[in-house]
Amino acid sequence: MADDRVISPETADAGEAGMEKSLRPQYLRQYIGQDKVKSELQVYITAAQKREESLDHVLLYGPPGLGKTTLAMVIANELQVNIRTTSGPAIERPGDLVAILNELQPGDVLFIDEIHRLPKIVEEMLYSAMEDFFVDIVIGQGPTAHPVHFPLPPFTLIGATTRAGLLSAPLRDRFGIVAHMAYYNEQDLTDIVERSAAIFDTTIVTEGAHEIARRSRGTPRVANRLLKRIRDFAQVADQSAIDLPIVEKALQLLQVDGRGLDYVDQKLLRAMIDYYNGGPVGLSTIAANVGEETDTIEEMYEPYLLQIGFLKRTPRGRVVTPQAYAHLGIPFEQKSKTN
Repeated sequence: MADDRVISPETADAGEAGMEKSLRPQYLRQYIGQDKVKSELQVYITAAQKREESLDHVLLYGPPGLGKTTLAMVIANELQVNIRTTSGPAIERPGDLVAILNELQPGDVLFIDEIHRLPKIVEEMLYSAMEDFFVDIVIGQGPTAHPVHFPLPPFTLIGATTRAGLLSAPLRDRFGIVAHMAYYNEQDLTDIVERSAAIFDTTIVTEGAHEIARRSRGTPRVANRLLKRIRDFAQVADQSAIDLPIVEKALQLLQVDGRGLDYVDQKLLRAMIDYYNGGPVGLSTIAANVGEETDTIEEMYEPYLLQIGFLKRTPRGRVVTPQAYAHLGIPFEQKSKTN
């Protein structure tokens, strides 16, 4: 179900990935938003270049769709080095990691997305690679097996994760630079939508761009996806520019409401209200009611609902807040009457 959501922060397919690549900024000066992270990174990058050293290892964490992969590529461009990209689940064995590390040149960047999903045996090999730039591997089997000390060039590991709490302490401690990617404000998202429209060679009025930003869940990936869909509606309607009326009409048809909630978010909130009087209710129970995995709810739906104050976590479970009742047009008194 999550893959069908137009407001999903996950990349749905190769076409979406290609679109994102074309929209990605190349340097920090082009990167909109995340001002605190950018200003700090600029200092660290400049200092590393002056010392002619590799940049310290960087951990980027935060909800999906906020630009962690893009920022990793920007860092490599700023350093004027090559970047090798992979993901935690793709590195299944120590040999996979050694093959990747063997391709790095001095100063290069290795980007590992979903780094919290690295197998434990691979993670432990990464410790010496990050700290002392070497790995010890065993060659051969049985009586002929022997260890080999494999030196590595100085490199920068950039890890990205949506679940920083799942990182082990030894791995987390080896990152000298830790940056939290926060949700974007409406003005930054409006700038992103206008920039993306220009890249698409599409005219958009400021009011239309702002409305897309307002409903984009604080997430650039969602904003760009909505823009792409709304552009389709405008083209079919033979409109030369994307204005506020076409944005509102398209988003109504896409079932994205004024706060960026779609049918899945509303289904989740309504299930908690209708069946459990708004909570508290356990995450596994919610997942069973809406037909999703608990990890999907925790990683994709909850963060935004928590951010805007529609859900809260308690020791007994999740609770729907009065703000969510008001947004859904349900009297909050309904909860006390049904108890």
